[in-house]
Amino acid sequence: MPAATYRNVQTASWIPVDRDASITADYRVLPFPEQWREAILTLCNAGLAPDAEPWRTVPTRRLEQVLQAFAPDVLVMPRPFHDRGDEPARWLYVAEDAPNPLPPNVLTPLLSRWLGELRPEQEHRELLKSVRTQLAAGPPAWEPVRRELLMGGLTSGGTAAPEAHQFTLTTDWLARRILDLGPYPHDAGSLHFRAMPRGPKDKGAELVSQPLPHEPGKPAGIWWFSVVLNITLHTVPFDPLPRFHLHWSIRRWVTRVGAKSGRLHLPYGSRTTVLLRPRVPVLPGVPLSERFAVAQLERRFDKEKETFVDGWADGGPARLLADIAFGEPFPDADAILADPEGWLGREARAGIVYRSAMGAHEVKAGLMSNQCSQLTEWAQQAIPEQLRPAPRLAHTALAGAKPLNAPPGSVKKEEKEQETARRTAERRAAVAHAVAALGDVPDDLPVLEARLLWQTGEMRSTAIAALVERLGLKGDGGTLSEDAHRKATPATPVVLEWQAPELTVRLRCYRPVRDGAESGEAALAFTDGLVIPARARRTREVVTAAVHTRRTETAEWLRRDRTGGTPSLALVEIDRPEDFETRDHDPKFALRLGCADAGFVTQFMAVPKQVKGYNTVGNQRHRALMAWDDGLRQLGARVHPEHGLEEGLPKGMRYAAVWMVRKNRTTRTRWAADVPVAVLVTPHAQGSGLARVQGWDPDADDGAGAWVPYPAMLLKLTRLAEVRPLVPAPRGAEEAQQAGGKRRSWRADREQQRRLAEEWLQRVRASLRREPTLLFVDAQNARSHWTWLQDGRTAPDRIRDGHAEARRLDADLRLLRVRSSTNRETPQWWGVNPKEGSNGMPSHLWLPEADGSGRVFYSTTPKPVQFKSSAVEADKLAPRPIRMGKRKGQPTIDTGEVGWKPTLLELAVLGCHEEDGDDPQALALTAHLLRQPPDYPEALALPLPLHLAGLGQQYVLPTRGHEEAPAADPDPAKYPAPGLEEEPEARDGGAEDEQLPLFEESSQG
Repeated sequence: MPAATYRNVQTASWIPVDRDASITADYRVLPFPEQWREAILTLCNAGLAPDAEPWRTVPTRRLEQVLQAFAPDVLVMPRPFHDRGDEPARWLYVAEDAPNPLPPNVLTPLLSRWLGELRPEQEHRELLKSVRTQLAAGPPAWEPVRRELLMGGLTSGGTAAPEAHQFTLTTDWLARRILDLGPYPHDAGSLHFRAMPRGPKDKGAELVSQPLPHEPGKPAGIWWFSVVLNITLHTVPFDPLPRFHLHWSIRRWVTRVGAKSGRLHLPYGSRTTVLLRPRVPVLPGVPLSERFAVAQLERRFDKEKETFVDGWADGGPARLLADIAFGEPFPDADAILADPEGWLGREARAGIVYRSAMGAHEVKAGLMSNQCSQLTEWAQQAIPEQLRPAPRLAHTALAGAKPLNAPPGSVKKEEKEQETARRTAERRAAVAHAVAALGDVPDDLPVLEARLLWQTGEMRSTAIAALVERLGLKGDGGTLSEDAHRKATPATPVVLEWQAPELTVRLRCYRPVRDGAESGEAALAFTDGLVIPARARRTREVVTAAVHTRRTETAEWLRRDRTGGTPSLALVEIDRPEDFETRDHDPKFALRLGCADAGFVTQFMAVPKQVKGYNTVGNQRHRALMAWDDGLRQLGARVHPEHGLEEGLPKGMRYAAVWMVRKNRTTRTRWAADVPVAVLVTPHAQGSGLARVQGWDPDADDGAGAWVPYPAMLLKLTRLAEVRPLVPAPRGAEEAQQAGGKRRSWRADREQQRRLAEEWLQRVRASLRREPTLLFVDAQNARSHWTWLQDGRTAPDRIRDGHAEARRLDADLRLLRVRSSTNRETPQWWGVNPKEGSNGMPSHLWLPEADGSGRVFYSTTPKPVQFKSSAVEADKLAPRPIRMGKRKGQPTIDTGEVGWKPTLLELAVLGCHEEDGDDPQALALTAHLLRQPPDYPEALALPLPLHLAGLGQQYVLPTRGHEEAPAADPDPAKYPAPGLEEEPEARDGGAEDEQLPLFEESSQG
């Protein structure tokens, strides 16, 4: 069957039929606790230190945990950022026709216990008693309200501005309409959905099906999963209509217990969600809800027992209801952990949500495009008359889907050698261009000097051969004996040298061992695990000190081999994180910082080994090639994609990108610090595929700031890494302000960072004048600091980067904002098959067939090679016939296959100059083509300039470590590729999910 030719894609999204469409619904509401009695806020602030910032609102997290576990029909709203003015903010909502979820016999003892936790100190007993008496005499009462669910406002830029309550209430209302459809039928049965409770940090509505078994065969046993539907409300720049995204995914349940412990292992450092389904009404006088209930488990360190203990987070939600007789006991945490499959199988009484840190799972994440289209078509039966499906998107006619210099999709056998030689020469020219741009060229030809820090002779030989192959070098470079290699040091390295027409290549090789180590003594290697005291708790301070020590030692050792003042590349052979005692012992980040201090950008490649579920012996040549590619790219060597557009773009356009690099993490008293990074890509002569890559150095030119070579910027970023030994500060000192001695809140931190970021941005923007430049920004990355990027603030062809009013965009500047599917902000999608057949996943630049602002476009790219065999008609619910191959026509089921879909990347042209000939569609097409550099094996998640800017994160902050590392996980879906839909695992109060850096290069996974 020939492949379908797709002209359109459809998104899983609904929009109002027009701006006047209206839906209303009736609710009962409760305001926030500080509005019940002023005395509650007084109680919160009792006994605070004079320098402490007083509570302005009452903390409600513990109450909200109770509501999600025992009153799931109550919708908990987030606190508003600004007061509405016309009425007080409402905290709790319940449908008008629902029974009272918190009758007085429940609410009164609940509030009494909660007040006691707010101020348990003995000296506040009288004040606590007074507040309890006031609430008992006049408890908060539910009030009736009517809410508009669809109609909203409009920003000055012409973008829809939904009311705050609509993000929760309207999506929940739509979810209940879908529940009214009944079960979803499929060829192997049916899906029975239930709604989830919604807390203040939950986005939109969520429906979860009953647990479904998957039996991949012996000895794997039975594995469990559910289908999930999320409905979220979003806006699109300059579009007056809001839209509702339907997002389908797989939620996996964990049921395996440890062979020795007989219990399920909880990861340390974050909370694990548990879905509960009581068999009988739990609270007296409250009917059994049809929704799931939610609680959280956690592993914490008990300082008194000096051991880890598992249990309900914060003592469990039942603690505040200890004075109430339950219809059935709240589930015991130890019982669930000892028999998770039994609790899941007993009418889904308790199900623990799977997390990748728990090991491999036989059910793989994600649903493929055709099944998403079928599920969406079923849900569409619930669409009210005031809504309609979003218009289809059609691909652009300006150019093809790939750059002009993209490698051909298929090459004839007799032409393969010629094509390989062409691409090799292209890469070599890019390397020569990048090295020449670094300066310090001693003669007519640029010299590439790189270091190879090897551990195994096998990988050393492979890496040398890979460099020769990648750059098309002639000869062996003067390879010496094995004995010479093993005796080499930074002061006396083995030096291999090749001469190419464009450049000289010099490779200096030695092992990463300390002085005095014998040839076979690996225990003294810099690539060994970090030295952490055996009985010490791996606190931030302990790990930071170990990183700092290894960083300093590495830099001092490697400086003996500095041969010039320009940045160089070090390729380092190292074990994978799972091979160290724990993730905290992994020295990779310390080595990266130490190498940077010595003037080297770094690229890592794994030691070849073959163990159960892991084999890097057979693919070591491929990994070495990818490592050289990634390392040379850090020097600025790039093959630039050629767009070939003749109209709609200014001549000689450059590409800049801004990225916020995370310096540290948010705490209860500190907003995470982000440091802005900027990259500038200047294409060389048209058709050359060459470009100069630079980074912004704010300290260059005597503090005025200037563009410097890209690797120089990367190296300078390491000074931002917080890895110096920490000196314990006096209690409260971290929260103290420099002026006045008062604790500064995270809000003050945020405002200060915004001010500094926008001041920095003004200097960068000023440097881009006089030459036409397209500036890329990522919405989810930068809008917290550059608030002009937010849908509710931006306006066409204007800009604001400070306190001044928005103004006309600079004459030489164009502004393009990208937005990915993070937080479901772009919808799921599928290619509409023009004939009978499955809906697929075409790649192109897409624009709305109707409606739209003419400024918003969408980019999709081909499937990466590891998912080429994924069938678009894959079905995780029922067997299907195989479409092609030797087993054509035989039944198969895809529950154990990864359901990967490319992200629908939104490209919003926020600013351009149409009066001067700019075509927003041409600018968006340029961004789409920049996702496909010819020297990358796969398309990028973001346009190339943003990708380069994001790579700076690797030099500032490593991935989050764990107190205990999970076992090696051969599951390819453990770290999903960009675009893979996976269940959200951390709910309110939980830590961020474990993940690799967003822009981890191809050989570092």
